[in-house]
Amino acid sequence: MRKFFLTFFCLYLLSVNHAQSRKVTVAKDGTGDFTLVQDAIDHISGNNNAETILFIKKGVYREKLVIDSSKINIRMIGEDEFNTILTYDDHTGKVTAKGDTINTRNSYSVLIKANHFIASHISFQNDAGFTAGQAVAAEVQGDQIIFDHCRFIGFQDVLFTNNDNSREYYANCYIEGTTDFIFGSATALFDHCTIYSKKNSHITAASTPEDHEYGYVFMNCILTADTALHNVSLGRPWRPFANVVYLHCYLDKHIKREGWANWNNTDNYKTVRYAEYKNYGPGANTNERVHWSKQLNDEEVKKYSINLIFKNWNPLASLK
Repeated sequence: MRKFFLTFFCLYLLSVNHAQSRKVTVAKDGTGDFTLVQDAIDHISGNNNAETILFIKKGVYREKLVIDSSKINIRMIGEDEFNTILTYDDHTGKVTAKGDTINTRNSYSVLIKANHFIASHISFQNDAGFTAGQAVAAEVQGDQIIFDHCRFIGFQDVLFTNNDNSREYYANCYIEGTTDFIFGSATALFDHCTIYSKKNSHITAASTPEDHEYGYVFMNCILTADTALHNVSLGRPWRPFANVVYLHCYLDKHIKREGWANWNNTDNYKTVRYAEYKNYGPGANTNERVHWSKQLNDEEVKKYSINLIFKNWNPLASLK
């Protein structure tokens, strides 16, 4: 009986190791397993507890992608974050071939509904254009999502963190846009990211639920912009109780002296949870900040650690 158990256990370990090493390659030139990213995603087994590596070679992949909720444990790796580009051009008001009108919630280039998703060295883009209105590059609904050395490119409403219960970690990423280009209700930590504004408008539009202690946390980030800009806000509250915090970030001269803005003269500002701590740079002077934002003290900032923000999930363990 003991011998049988040992044999069974060894076979089990071999099968697990084999599953964990599974890799699917996408290449436009036909040198991989697939030429289309969506075909590769559809090929991956649903509800797979072992990680599947989806390697995408350099190229511009013009596809409207959906990673369904059953496609858990995918690690998507690009060959080069500047030249592995997932893009589409849907935007509000656009009419599809079927006669449907696109809105913000279905304008995404990439929709990630699955949990335990990791992406690295990939550009997520919506190239609908400056005047197109809301045009999402990536919409994230899954939980325990990691982006490492990724780029998010677009104009208005670029990165949609669209799930109250989603936890998202962005490490060494680049995010650029015009208005509300990081928005939604998730808990998201932006760690050593570059945030680039292309219009005198608003960086964030958080809709954090009232009972969530954390919304958006920007830690050791660089906020910069086109040289002509001078009136960009750190955020405006899409919903009451919006929660956005900037810690140890470089704020360039494009950040407005008031720091923050209200949402169309509503009462949302009365319950916002907007804060800063030891930011630096030309836009970091806090003397004229709106009275409904806060400067954290040394004791208050202690609660902004990865372990406390994400509770029982440590994204750094998955990046080793």
